[in-house]
Amino acid sequence: MRILGIDPGTGICGFGVIDGTIALDYGVISTPPHTPLEVRLEDIYNSLHEIIKQDRPEVMAIEKLFFKQNITTGISVAEARGVCLLVAKQCNLPIYEYTPNQIKNAICGYGMAHKPQIQEMVRVHLKLANTPKPDDAADALAVAIVHSFAMRTS
Repeated sequence: MRILGIDPGTGICGFGVIDGTIALDYGVISTPPHTPLEVRLEDIYNSLHEIIKQDRPEVMAIEKLFFKQNITTGISVAEARGVCLLVAKQCNLPIYEYTPNQIKNAICGYGMAHKPQIQEMVRVHLKLANTPKPDDAADALAVAIVHSFAMRTS
């Protein structure tokens, strides 16, 4: 099953498409800083539509938001996340959501795992020669992997 994983963000929105243990596509949707928010959200919307059209995933798995410190940043991330959810709904993709803790636990076996640990486990699971870059793409692949694990156990 083709799974589109999303690590939502306004400046950088990570995406990763897997089929089983094969990474089909991954990267980031970057929007320029100091651009009006509505323009950035439109860029994410259009880019994600293109990714779905090109890679034809069957489901979307997306990271749930966790507000740790900066509520202002969290709000813009929530807006970008909303755009991703809208695109998935318009493309008739079932949506599955996972918390950062669920992702870290499933990928590393430890809910407090750090980014380098997650990146390495993504590399190992997908049998990649190098860790996926940038971090946001690796995080998106991790979300997709977690959904593939969840599908096996359900």
